[in-house]
Amino acid sequence: MSRPRVLVGRAAIEGGVARPGPEALHHLVDVLRLEAGAPVEVFDGEGGAWEAVFTGSELVLGERRQAPRPGVAVHLALALAKGEKTDWVVQKATELGASRLLPWRAARSVVRLDGDRALERTRRWQRIAAEAARQCGRSDVPEVSPPAGLADVLRAPAGFVRLALDVAGVRLATTVPGDARGFLAVVGPEGGMTDGELRTCREAGCTLASLGPRVLRAETAAIAATALIQHLAGDLG
Repeated sequence: MSRPRVLVGRAAIEGGVARPGPEALHHLVDVLRLEAGAPVEVFDGEGGAWEAVFTGSELVLGERRQAPRPGVAVHLALALAKGEKTDWVVQKATELGASRLLPWRAARSVVRLDGDRALERTRRWQRIAAEAARQCGRSDVPEVSPPAGLADVLRAPAGFVRLALDVAGVRLATTVPGDARGFLAVVGPEGGMTDGELRTCREAGCTLASLGPRVLRAETAAIAATALIQHLAGDLG
């Protein structure tokens, strides 16, 4: 039987003891109804994991192990979408192994998030990513950045292959080398990116890439691209 998993940040781990925050402690005590002595797995969101024993308020840790990270770094830049679509993409992309999620403000995005609303929504996405990592067995939690402009999300690390999804592009499967340091996949909103946004992507070094002949919803395209890149790079399947 698998152990329940709980996220405890590095700052709350010291001297072989992890001190879960109020939300995590509520989950252990009130939701899972664990008693003192129950076995638990602790992960720190940065790749570290421990087998632990719950005392009723703290977690006594065993030896730390470095859990394997996804085999390739995938940064997914997703245009803001209405309703809970962005929430869903954050959850599923985390399960698929994306290492960073970059919401961006597209010209055709219906949703506009600024100021406090943007910070509140970012915290929500970070919670969704942490919970998805807990459920799927990841010990690292992808970074979820606040909503930004297109130019900002295009600043991928050196050595990354940059891709922008567009129905007129080349087949994505032909653009994924096996030796890349990582990948940035830019996904536009419903209705696609404007000509100006596509030009900005090209000028930043992006290859325009297509997922095939069918027109996909933006959230479907984001997940399909993440899964396909992970598969072609050797992390899935």
